Amino acid sequence: MGEVFLSEVIGTGLLLLLGAGVVANVILPKTKGFGGGWLLINFGWGLAVFVGVFAAYRSGAHLNPAVTLGLLANGAAEYAPGVEVTVTSTLVYLAAELVGAFLGAVLAFLCYKNHFDEPADPAVKLGVFSTGPEIRSYGWNFLTELVGTFVLVYIILQFGNTPSGLGPLAVALLVVAIGASLGGPTGYAINPARDLGPRIAHAVLPIKGKGSSDWAYSWVPILGPIAGGMLAGWVAALID
Repeated sequence: MGEVFLSEVIGTGLLLLLGAGVVANVILPKTKGFGGGWLLINFGWGLAVFVGVFAAYRSGAHLNPAVTLGLLANGAAEYAPGVEVTVTSTLVYLAAELVGAFLGAVLAFLCYKNHFDEPADPAVKLGVFSTGPEIRSYGWNFLTELVGTFVLVYIILQFGNTPSGLGPLAVALLVVAIGASLGGPTGYAINPARDLGPRIAHAVLPIKGKGSSDWAYSWVPILGPIAGGMLAGWVAALID
């Protein structure tokens, strides 16, 4: 369990360092990538997943509570080779993913500290850390996160039925596809830890000119992906 915890912390930490980093590069003032656009963010997050999966191979590279809970709902016997599905192992994965996401967001903040010090809308600074809707409608936002995460987890589960050498690259391209297609309404968290860990970091870090951490919205990118991931696991088990 110690190896699983460390593996998931490192993998999820790298995911958030690079994922939050590409958002910071695109939206914070006076960066080299300022104004780089939505597709740069999509590809940056996809490549962040690519890196995280390689880093966390020892634990099966979940990097996402929706994946962990999707495997649980799918009836999997193991989370990774030699790691049985138990209450303890489930909690270890969930805790490691949240800790890793928090630490990765903190590192991204430190790398862009001078740019966070520049004047900018507080919502822009929050956007580096966590997702938010373009049109706030909690029910529809929840549905968007549920559907996006369903696609993510369902296809990941199908990768096991269609073995290939693509591995982490296939997951990275899947994330790019979801972001480009379904990310517009909410910013596509599709990962509860990816949103909650950095949102906590935003709340506690000494960010100049920051505003609210928008906790009123925070349940959407937590419960939507959890519901989508577990539904995907159940549907995949039903079809198989």
